[in-house]
Amino acid sequence: MACAATYKITSSWSGSFQADVAVRNSGSTAIKGWTVAWAFPDGQTITQIWNGTHTQTGANVSVKNVSWNGGLAAGGSASFGFIATLNGANGVPASVTCTPA
Repeated sequence: MACAATYKITSSWSGSFQADVAVRNSGSTAIKGWTVAWAFPDGQTITQIWNGTHTQTGANVSVKNVSWNGGLAAGGSASFGFIATLNGANGVPASVTCTPA
């Protein structure tokens, strides 16, 4: 089992931004769920999220699937998005990991 995640900033405005994360089952068998994790480099804080549930402790973020988008066939994909606040810089996380369940 394996999965991969791609982080993309889709828009930004004064003090906030929106991003989408694509999740793909990169393995050859179905997965029942996934968890995506990263560390924000510039103190960003998620304020709203859809198609996922998140926890954030300092810079470290973990997002788990919700009931309708966790099961992915081989090669299948899902996505989630969020809005976050920022203080100046808005660097993209150096590493975004996906762990299948």
